Amino acid sequence: MNSPQSQTTTNTKPALHGVKIKQRKGVQKAQAKHEPEVFRDNLLTHLSSIDKDNFDAISSKLDAAGNTLEYRKYADSLWEILITGGIVEPGGIIDASAERSSFCLFSAPDDPEVIKKHVKVFNKLIRRYKYLQKSLDDTLKHVLQFINKWKSEECNKLAMATGYIITTQLTGISVMKVLLKDYLVKDGASLEFATSVFRTILSEQGIDQLGKMLVNADMDSKLIELFPPNKREEDCLVRHFEAQDMKELVEFHQKNVMDSIKKDLLAKLHAMMTDEDANAKEVITEIKQVMKDNKISEPEMIQIIWMAVISTVDVINARPDQVEVQALRAIKSWTDVLETFTTSPKTELVLLQNVQITCYEDAKLTKFFRQIVQLLYKNDVLSDNAIVFWADKAHKPQGKTVFLKQMAAFVQWLRENEDDSSEEED
Repeated sequence: MNSPQSQTTTNTKPALHGVKIKQRKGVQKAQAKHEPEVFRDNLLTHLSSIDKDNFDAISSKLDAAGNTLEYRKYADSLWEILITGGIVEPGGIIDASAERSSFCLFSAPDDPEVIKKHVKVFNKLIRRYKYLQKSLDDTLKHVLQFINKWKSEECNKLAMATGYIITTQLTGISVMKVLLKDYLVKDGASLEFATSVFRTILSEQGIDQLGKMLVNADMDSKLIELFPPNKREEDCLVRHFEAQDMKELVEFHQKNVMDSIKKDLLAKLHAMMTDEDANAKEVITEIKQVMKDNKISEPEMIQIIWMAVISTVDVINARPDQVEVQALRAIKSWTDVLETFTTSPKTELVLLQNVQITCYEDAKLTKFFRQIVQLLYKNDVLSDNAIVFWADKAHKPQGKTVFLKQMAAFVQWLRENEDDSSEEED
């Protein structure tokens, strides 16, 4: 039987004395200190000897400093310093006891041309160090969370810079989604900031480009969400942006809202018309209500109705010899609806032009254009005057040679019929 002493000796693990165990590279990296304050102090040392208004010298110094300072490791701190002058701590606080950089957006003059020069420095820096572009996007999203903490003049300069950063494609307009946070929206901070950003973008690129940005970022329908809940109405939006001399943004928004309404109506009409229990009276009632609620004109509405009718035809899967039958059957089924909303010559022409475009864009329908027009004429949707005027002056350029040739005999018949009617009246 072993003694307690011998058991202790047996269970003791061997130790390596005087041997240095080498850590893996990844472990060493993980244990490296993250010292943004040290980075800040080193960066300020590099910039302290340069006039803050000498933008070319600042760019050159930032470029050179990247060789010794760890830009990749401290990218977020770098952008925070260039934007606010210091490191942004939790809660949007900048340490007041630490020195702040004299070269930053927050300390710049409130002048669009000066702010633009700051952004140009950012642009040059990113060209030299490509990896900094992603961190600029992240830093902006972080900093924008605290626009309710910054001074008004600081927010205005940051908003202008954000606009210029977006127009130079250093980041996308999606960074502004941060502004939709409730605590920023409720006191009007988001609206004021966004207004300044939009004004800057419009001064550089115009409404077409701004509109595309908003659509691509899925923000076109969220403009109203920038307003405090008690002002989240269309009239408030219109009054605000018109007062800010941004009528083009108002028009973009209104068109976008109307397009959304029309899209929803088209989907609803398609569903109603493809229902087995489809009823023309119910469809007409629905259309009239939408027109009343949204002030949609008859010429605008007839385009939606036509698209809904033709969408019930399975042109893609139908055999070529079935397309004519299906199309004419669908149109005949809904002529009451079409006739109800073609009460003026202008509306008739708009419908006829849309029929032309539809038949031009879908090759399977091209050769049935005349049959469609004749069916609409027979059911009192289109008048002879509208068809003749279309042939003479109002046809669209798309496929006009083909369609005018198809319609030649019918149009001639209408002209002769009109002449006969005139003679009888005399």
